[in-house]
Amino acid sequence: MKARTMPGSHGAVIGSTAGDVRDVMVKAILACTPPLRDGSPGCIYESSKRSLCWPEYGSTATTYSAEEPDRLRGPNHHWASADEVAAWAYAEECWDMLQMTLRLGDLPQCVVSTTPRAIPLIRRLIADPTSVITRGSTFDNAQNLSPAFIDAVKRQYEGTRLGRQELYAEVLDDFPGALWTQGGIDADRIAVAPAMSRIVIAVDPSGGDGQGNDAQGIVACGKGRFDGHGYVLADRTCKLTPAGWGKAAVELYQELKADRIVYEVNYGGAMVAATIQQAAKDLGVRVAMAPVVSSRGKVVRAEPVSALYEQHRVHHVGACKCDTRAIPRVHKGCLSDLEDEMCRFTSAGVEGESPNRADALVFALAELMLTPAAARFDPIAGVSAARRI
Repeated sequence: MKARTMPGSHGAVIGSTAGDVRDVMVKAILACTPPLRDGSPGCIYESSKRSLCWPEYGSTATTYSAEEPDRLRGPNHHWASADEVAAWAYAEECWDMLQMTLRLGDLPQCVVSTTPRAIPLIRRLIADPTSVITRGSTFDNAQNLSPAFIDAVKRQYEGTRLGRQELYAEVLDDFPGALWTQGGIDADRIAVAPAMSRIVIAVDPSGGDGQGNDAQGIVACGKGRFDGHGYVLADRTCKLTPAGWGKAAVELYQELKADRIVYEVNYGGAMVAATIQQAAKDLGVRVAMAPVVSSRGKVVRAEPVSALYEQHRVHHVGACKCDTRAIPRVHKGCLSDLEDEMCRFTSAGVEGESPNRADALVFALAELMLTPAAARFDPIAGVSAARRI
């Protein structure tokens, strides 16, 4: 424990919720800390202060809930203990804030204990060359567990996907029922895009802006001039203010010399259009736009696009080095985050988050490959008409 090996240090103890920290992490720490020679507690917990103290070593720690990433703005720590990060509500945001606090001492460190669900953060940690990975199965701890429990989980989960993950600590990239698989995407990937007959930028807006809200999906796709196939060209999804994401969409439109920006109008349609128009005005660019009305659920909407992939009619362009998931994706040509989200998109949606990237992809490919040409133009109004997908 860092409280002992780094006397006089201050740490962070963070779990999924405040209740999990108190009932699991703090209890485990208290149980594992031997009393002092005089019989007094070796570790003292003050719930009102969210603090732990090891008097013998002069070390302290503050407890945090991963439900409140902003609580980590400001504090400084020598070390951290993070539990079940795969279950954190705001995993990426909370982890990034935690890293900003590890700035004391010569070698700040964080110990992560978690079920290895294949969320993007877990992939980042495993691929990070500075990580030291230790794996253990449930049966490594069998001597401390009920024999009846061991028999029951073996009988019920041995050889199953859930058992491989929960009992044997395997990181499973395949999601049962997912509309896309990484293997399927990779099989049709190409290095360089061919000539395009049309390029579309799709925008899936969110209900808010900033790190605490859903991302704004911004994805560019094209239709091959000679083969009619779909090509996924770029993902510029972000968490910005309306002015910020509007600028990102228009800049991508300008960069790729796109033909149109399509955007969802179910929530704040007029605001979305006004945001894009203002960004275009600020950048001195004229843009063609078309609204899309989502008349069906996300999964029903996505299934026809998934079928295009099964027919090998959609290709992701580029083989980015960021595919190792070793670092946050900032490279403009990288599609790794989009592909991560697609491969977690099941009949229940994407667990724990809104699939903004995948939604934008669906809007773009549906516009290019599933919308009849006659439906793209309203001859009376003289502008692109809203269509339902």
